[in-house]
Amino acid sequence: MAEEIINRVAASGLVSLDLEEYYHPGERVVYDLKDNLFMNMILKEKDFRTFLKEHDWSAYEGKNVAITCSEDVIIPTWAYMLLTLKLEPVANCVVKGSLKELEVKLYQEALLKLDFKQYRDARVVVKGCSKVEVPAEVYVEVSRKLQPVVKSLMFGEPCSTVPLYKKPR
Repeated sequence: MAEEIINRVAASGLVSLDLEEYYHPGERVVYDLKDNLFMNMILKEKDFRTFLKEHDWSAYEGKNVAITCSEDVIIPTWAYMLLTLKLEPVANCVVKGSLKELEVKLYQEALLKLDFKQYRDARVVVKGCSKVEVPAEVYVEVSRKLQPVVKSLMFGEPCSTVPLYKKPR
């Protein structure tokens, strides 16, 4: 007689949190202010304002935009602000920084919508493998949010976890 196979992972009561589910699928693009520099050295306010007024911003519709400058020049803060004011109505997300900083911001916005109370007194495994790269900053934020509510926190897969935290008795 064959023995019944028991799925011990399913019976363990572990709750899996897959951060990949919070990945925003929209396109990520960089807006490089170097293209607006005069002689690759300075940003002229009048020319920049003219550009902002005449540029077709619809190309950024629904996209996630990281504003940066690849030239080693000083960009006035107001330039980032003006550019953001043009991008914000059409883009999904706008940050001043790198694509990685944009990725972190997208995850942070998704995590703000997550009700961490649903994990109260649960044994939670934060999934470690995913098809998309989840920045370490996101794992830090999730750990910070989960610790006050969970019974225990682990990292990895339900069949092979790294224990991180256990609520004191």
